[in-house]
Parts: sequence; C-alpha cells; structure tokens
Amino acid sequence: MQVEKKMTLSNTTTVSSPTRMPEMIIDGLVISKWSRELFLDMRAGGLTAANCTCSIWEGLEDTIRNVAYWKRLFRENSDLIMQVYTVDDIQRAKSEGKVGIILGWQNTSGLGDCIDSIELYAELGVRVIQLTYNTANYVGSGCYESRDSGLTDFGRDVIRRFNENGILVDLSHVGDKTAKEAIEFSNAPVTYSHVTPAGLHHHPRNKSDDQLRFIAQHGGFVGVATTPSFLRKGYDSSVDDYAEAIRYVANLVGEEQVGLATDSVQDQPPEFIHWISHDKGHGRRLVDLGGIPLLNGFKTLKDYNNIIDALHRAKFTDRQIENIAGANWHRFLTTVWR
Repeated sequence: MQVEKKMTLSNTTTVSSPTRMPEMIIDGLVISKWSRELFLDMRAGGLTAANCTCSIWEGLEDTIRNVAYWKRLFRENSDLIMQVYTVDDIQRAKSEGKVGIILGWQNTSGLGDCIDSIELYAELGVRVIQLTYNTANYVGSGCYESRDSGLTDFGRDVIRRFNENGILVDLSHVGDKTAKEAIEFSNAPVTYSHVTPAGLHHHPRNKSDDQLRFIAQHGGFVGVATTPSFLRKGYDSSVDDYAEAIRYVANLVGEEQVGLATDSVQDQPPEFIHWISHDKGHGRRLVDLGGIPLLNGFKTLKDYNNIIDALHRAKFTDRQIENIAGANWHRFLTTVWR
C-alpha cells in the first residue's frame, strides 16, 4: 500500500511523494474512542490488526457488557472490521481489506474472583489480558503501587489458565517484581505490549534495560508506545523520537522481538483520560498524561505513514521496517495462540 504525502520543495512548490508502506501493520495497543469514523481512519492508515482495549477498571459485569458492545460493533461495521481469534484471521482481514480487531484487556478486574470466567472470555475471543493496571489487584501489583508484593497464588492460577486458553499475558503496567515472577512462571512467552525505555526517559511506566532484556531472554516481546510523556523529549516528542525509542529497544532485545504499539487515545474525551489516570478510575491520581496524549506526527490512526517515514529517517532498512511494523508481532502471536 502507498500513501501520498506532500513534500515541500520551496515556499511555492510541492510535489507528491509516495510512502512505501509495509505489507502488514500490527498495533500492539489502541485505546481510542470506538466509532465507524475511527475504523475508517484505521483502514485509511493501512492498519492490518490491533489489540483494542475493552476493559480497564471494569468488573465482571461491565466487562461482559463491553465485550457484548464489541460484538455489536463487529456486526454493524462488518465491511470495515472483523474479530481476530487466530493468527490466520489477521491474514484473512488483510486479504479482505478489513482491520483485524484483537480484543484485549488492560487489567484482570474483569474476572472478578471467578477464575472459571477465563474460559468464557476465551470463547468470546479475548486474546490479550494485562495482569494489573497501574495498582494492585487479586493477581499482583502495578507499576504505581508503592509496595510490589509480587505475583499472588491466584495470579499464578490465572496465568496457568491464560496459557491453557491461548491468552497472551501482558505486563505493560505491571510492577517490576510481579512482572519478573510472571515472566518466570508463564509456560508461554509474554509481552510488554506498550512500553517505552527508561534508558531514554525516566518514568514509572517505563521499563529499565534489565527489564527489557529479561523478558526478551524468556522469549517475550516488546511493543513500543507513542505516549509523548514517556518519550525522551516529553510533551515535545515527535515520531522521530518514537523511532529513537524503537531503535533503543531493538538494540536491547533484538530487532525481531520489537514492534509498534501506539497506545492511541484518538477521540477520547478528557474525562476518559482522567479515569485511566486515577487509581481504580476514581482514587488517587497516578500519572499526568499532559491532557490528551497525542504524539506530534501521529495524531490519528491515519498517520502510520508518518511513523514509517520516521523509521526510514532513522536508517532502518526496508526489511527491519517490515518486521517492526507487523511481521514481528505476527510471528510472536503464533507462539502464543497455537
């Protein structure tokens, strides 16, 4: 796919220059405001598939409602999107000109205390679940919890069930000790689906060099996030700073264990940002995201071409860009969703 962009030659002259887009783009995390307009942006941007959040602070009942809402979205927008249950569905979405939607959670609160609900959610097509979202729950501790007690026994049972049901374990917002124990305990590779490196910018949500190497040494995968406040230049960060973060992570974990994960919050209102930034949605403030955190050069899901351009400017080869844009995610998911 080629996307036309404008290249300025002088104050009065512009020419169109095509961006060579990768064969496949897989986004490790999108948490935008779902709508038909957004799905059109996804398709216009050349997106093949994305892990789309459908539960954060919600409990079991509200999470079921969210999954049911997604089922309606699939029916009403079947010309644009389709649900991804298997890796083959990603390829099928591409061949049909649709965007593959991977249903994912950013917390295990949707289980409540009912571990048997895992099989139910697996049958409904939930394929990625993060253990904790920023703070503590039944499973373990989050990265903003003042005391990380590590993985609970219930958490070990949850991971075992995730492994049995082909659900990818996500550790992006998880505390260091809990994450390390989860990586060691899981029988299947796990992911930091949307993080940035602390080696470029110190932030509680960012992962240290040792953390990134550790997950990679255990066969895990790292998706690099575009959240400006997590990147080196903070709120002034652009797609070029994002490319720098990808280069940094690739140098640590290997170029085949890194991919895109924009963490896009396109069209989300301020009250949503407030909700995700506070403990359990309404408790203490955990993080200042700087309003609506949209990266310079990647304001909408139509703008993947700007990320690809930034990777070219950062001197990634065409083969490396193909891998980072989607092929790496695709290969990794085959090891978890077997």
